[in-house]
Amino acid sequence: MHPVDVVIIVGYLLLVPVLGMLLAGRQRTAKDFFVSDRNLPSWTVCFAVVATETSTLTVISTPTVAYLGSFTFLQLAIGYLLGRIVVAFLLLPRYYGGELVTAYAYLGQRFGSGLQATASATFLVTRLLADGVRLFATAIPVKVMLSVAGIDVAFWQILLVITAVTVLYTYVGGTRAVVWVDALQMVLYVVGGIIAVVVLAGMLPDDWFGTALAAGKFQFLDFGASVLTSPYSFVTAVIGGAMLSMASHGADQLIVQRLLATRTLGAARTALIGSGVLVFLQFGLFLLIGAMLWVLYDGVAPEAMGMATDDDLFPTFIVTQMPPGISGLLIAGILAAAMSSSLNSLATSTVTDITRRFAKRPLDDAAVLRQAKLWVLVWGAVLFVFASMFTGTDNPVIELGLGITGYTYGALLGAFFLGLFVRRARQADAVIAFAATVAVMAVVILAVRFPDGDGGSAPLAYPWYTPLGVIVTLLVGGLLSLRHRDRGDRPEPAETT
Repeated sequence: MHPVDVVIIVGYLLLVPVLGMLLAGRQRTAKDFFVSDRNLPSWTVCFAVVATETSTLTVISTPTVAYLGSFTFLQLAIGYLLGRIVVAFLLLPRYYGGELVTAYAYLGQRFGSGLQATASATFLVTRLLADGVRLFATAIPVKVMLSVAGIDVAFWQILLVITAVTVLYTYVGGTRAVVWVDALQMVLYVVGGIIAVVVLAGMLPDDWFGTALAAGKFQFLDFGASVLTSPYSFVTAVIGGAMLSMASHGADQLIVQRLLATRTLGAARTALIGSGVLVFLQFGLFLLIGAMLWVLYDGVAPEAMGMATDDDLFPTFIVTQMPPGISGLLIAGILAAAMSSSLNSLATSTVTDITRRFAKRPLDDAAVLRQAKLWVLVWGAVLFVFASMFTGTDNPVIELGLGITGYTYGALLGAFFLGLFVRRARQADAVIAFAATVAVMAVVILAVRFPDGDGGSAPLAYPWYTPLGVIVTLLVGGLLSLRHRDRGDRPEPAETT
């Protein structure tokens, strides 16, 4: 490992918490800690949303997808953009109209504290598992880099350092620090990706693009794959991607909290829809890297080149073939992608949706702020433990990360739709439907197989998890609601701009 790379990486790890503290200022109230007193600019939140959802999974795993396949993964981004548009005009007005700080507070207003707590607890478990995958994904290139340098470091040691840095700036700066650091980190890893493209272009023959094109690496649309079992079939990717985006950006506190930190509903809409455009471009950038690596390595399987997993592909290229300094910058970019903190969202949801709802006496603002900071520490420790669980996967980690949410995203989004569109539905109906959906999805994901179009069978493609979950929730909740009188007089929160 070149000393310049070490200086860049260590310097970055030291800079992030300092930068977070400087950007955050003093957190005087719980609202300031939760949603930055709703004063963040739209472009900053837009960048932060992109950094939050793409992170290390995009940086190291998307090139692997293109290396092993083609650009058909990009079809998901079409659905992601469509889903964001629906959320911007259907769900965001409810959150802003009610002056809420969590997505699940709407469920509390509509149904009651029981469903609010159920949804929040589900978010906590799902987010910890999904972010455990994200955090582990970061340890992959770092471990490869250290191994090349002859340094044997365990995964847990790498995870501990990253977690500690993330906890520090989140604890001190709240949502304001998280959003600003996320925005700056997005710029860093995108610049790193662009540099990788430039370096690769200089290493490849002049006809590299034609070679990749002839091999089908730039295939964008796929109408021939199995709709039920291929995640990159056009219908599956667009419809499933749209529903997945509606759940992740409309019913997941991790993203919603960032959107609620903007000044107005219009600003939140701009940030949300703009993030969809940026995600499309980011996917394209890292898929391009994968196609270029395929030409560089003549399409040889990563395992045949001595790599432990397919996702070692891009990290190995960074640490073995990039010039000194540039390698350190790219590793810093990968670390940046991992440090998009979910801890503030976990703490906010815990305090707002669970502890305050069931506290024996009302808590003053100072006590709420103290509890929120305490929960940042607690969830930081728990996240470290969860990340340590994912140290042995043979699948691209981006698919694993998306698959985890399949158990619960449909139930979460379905609960919101039940509240919006089924007037008769009450809390008991929603809770039963929620539980039934999680159970059904567990069976479908773990035990059910579908024809794969090639004479065999395969699991249901993960983009269908959310749509199926929504259907089950609406069906069960809708049928149960027929027991009650119409709630046509139920007021809705007013839309504000």
